[in-house]
Amino acid sequence: MTGRGASAKVVAGKAVPRGAFPHVKVAGGFVFVSGTSSRRADNTFAGVEVDEFGTTALDIRAQTRAVIENVADLLRSVGAELSDLVQVTSYLVNMNDFGGYNEVWAEFFDATGPTRTTVAVHQLPHPHLLIEVQAVALLPSGGQS
Repeated sequence: MTGRGASAKVVAGKAVPRGAFPHVKVAGGFVFVSGTSSRRADNTFAGVEVDEFGTTALDIRAQTRAVIENVADLLRSVGAELSDLVQVTSYLVNMNDFGGYNEVWAEFFDATGPTRTTVAVHQLPHPHLLIEVQAVALLPSGGQS
């Protein structure tokens, strides 16, 4: 689906979007990344463990790392990298997770990285999700047109 110089795609091997929208859309020299979580292609989640009694343990660090890696994969699908990000909005279900999220963020970015806004939300599309990230990158020359 394209329109006026824009191209959108669902990326093979990634979790299928839970709605009628693409993983990424390239328009006007920018890459727009839809809200991305730690959900895997098989619909399991990174950073989630459920024991034999059904007790669920959610790990913000593992989820944050998986989300950033998923965003990197989506960017690579159109010829961009994490270093091309210019703006990120992160959605946390619980601001008590901010420390762990920030710690993992610093594994990937420093103060020269993308601008960032982090907001608390009541819930995300699955109860196992602690974080979702939406991003905008500048498409490097040689990337998908």
